[in-house]
Amino acid sequence: MLRRVAIIVGLTAAFAPTAAAQGTQLLPGVTYDKTLSFTPHGVVVLHVITAPRPVGLFALTPVLARGTLTGGLEPVTQIERNVSGTATTVGINGDLVRADGRPSGVWLGGGLLGQSPLASRSSIGIDVAGTLHVDRVKLFGTWQGTGQRRTLTGLNAAPSPGQTVLFTSTYGPRTPVVAGAAEAVLGAFPPTAPNTDLAGAVTAVAAGGGEPIPPGGAVLMAAGGAGAKLQAEARIGSMIHTRLGLQPAWDGVTAALGGGPVLVRNGKAVFRSLEDFTNDQVGSRIARGAVGQLADGRIVLVAVDGGRPGYSAGLTSFELAQALVRLGAVTAAAVDPGDDVTAAFDGRLLNRPSGRVERPVKEALLVQYFGVYAPEPLLPLLTGEPGLSAEPISYKLVRPSTVTAVLVGPDGAPHPLESGVAHTPGTYNFTASTFDHEGTWRWDVSATDDLGRTSTIERTFRFDTTLQALAVPRTARKTVRVGFTLTRPAQVTLRIEAADGLLLRALPVAALQPGAGAIRWDGKLPGGSPAFAGTYVAHLLVASDVGASERSVSFRFQR
Repeated sequence: MLRRVAIIVGLTAAFAPTAAAQGTQLLPGVTYDKTLSFTPHGVVVLHVITAPRPVGLFALTPVLARGTLTGGLEPVTQIERNVSGTATTVGINGDLVRADGRPSGVWLGGGLLGQSPLASRSSIGIDVAGTLHVDRVKLFGTWQGTGQRRTLTGLNAAPSPGQTVLFTSTYGPRTPVVAGAAEAVLGAFPPTAPNTDLAGAVTAVAAGGGEPIPPGGAVLMAAGGAGAKLQAEARIGSMIHTRLGLQPAWDGVTAALGGGPVLVRNGKAVFRSLEDFTNDQVGSRIARGAVGQLADGRIVLVAVDGGRPGYSAGLTSFELAQALVRLGAVTAAAVDPGDDVTAAFDGRLLNRPSGRVERPVKEALLVQYFGVYAPEPLLPLLTGEPGLSAEPISYKLVRPSTVTAVLVGPDGAPHPLESGVAHTPGTYNFTASTFDHEGTWRWDVSATDDLGRTSTIERTFRFDTTLQALAVPRTARKTVRVGFTLTRPAQVTLRIEAADGLLLRALPVAALQPGAGAIRWDGKLPGGSPAFAGTYVAHLLVASDVGASERSVSFRFQR
């Protein structure tokens, strides 16, 4: 026992973050960090998304690929694009996928149950107050026709012999084909809220499966010996009463997905969850994903890259739990690990999937934002040169809203583009091309939607003519000359970076006067060793009396 404790303590000390990129704001209150940690097993790369408590303008919801349980798989980036008209999203992959393409565990959306929980693993729920729940949840379902109350085994899953299952349109357009199964079609049926009595009249009977599921209705299917009872007690015109009871009741939970194992409970990392996972599933160092909640209610979504030696080794389940605790999580659970692990924002990939390409999944766990959204300006720096003299800017609405949009100059003077203008949902585009001052310009947009909710977003870009005529060769051999022209005195720094942004060498700051200039990289790394051939980035930082600006150009280096 003491030896095991010593090992755990050792791992905790060894897995400590030592390098992190500065957090990037994706949405109001939502940040993204890419963190590198150095462990005895190699470098580990974590992608951490932090979002406000999911209430008001925010929600945390699982979203199904193609809208149904059986509609096929899609990448997380595509799932985000599918819902972009109703929310701006950032998220990770969801539950493990069954062999038939359905999620492994529970699915609940809008307060309605779409698939039964898997009692042997954790379920992840979000309630109306934005609180994250991680529990082992069981379904206690019943149905009753003209006879006694009987067991309803599940929801939207093919029944085994002796089982009775309810199907709704969340499953797909038709019930599965099950030889010999009996079916009772309920032409009208209430939404499947858990822990609620639900009733509908039998409008048709069928057998063998493949029966169309009526919109706004349901189909009750029974296999084996249970089929005879359904045929006898669910005749056309009779009423069917059902109840989808959950234990724990999960009152107030409006969205849920399957997952597991539980990682953090009451602020402590869980070493052994006793859930239905193999040792390889929890003990191997691979790519992993998780969702957690901090003490102040904020949500953290984590994607750990893995399976890529030399880039990121991955983590075990318990090491991921420790990482969540260090981030401040008081509750957390894992989602589908391995090649499916994905982090994405607004339809764009954030991480490096271990399979080298993004894999299609059955669901994504998304932070949805319903306020006004403005993407980062396309051109971070305008210099007045051709192609760098005008800034395309835009904002997106997902609800009818009244909008005020303003450009604010470096001197603080506002330049209104819209003031109290009513708009329908959509994207609105502008071009900023007239600048009376050099420095940092701010793009401010505020909106009040039809529900009375106010949101704001701010983006910045620079108009700075200090650096002109930047010239970097596409291919360089042994040394690289970075040429430019300065319009005013400036301090110039050249940084040589890898294609992924990792700093390889920073040359000394050069104080230069106006006119043509150049800085040369000798092709060597710190310590004097020559750089390997490959693609690099020349990152030029320029500081003058109008502020600091930077530009980057990639090039191919040959030894």
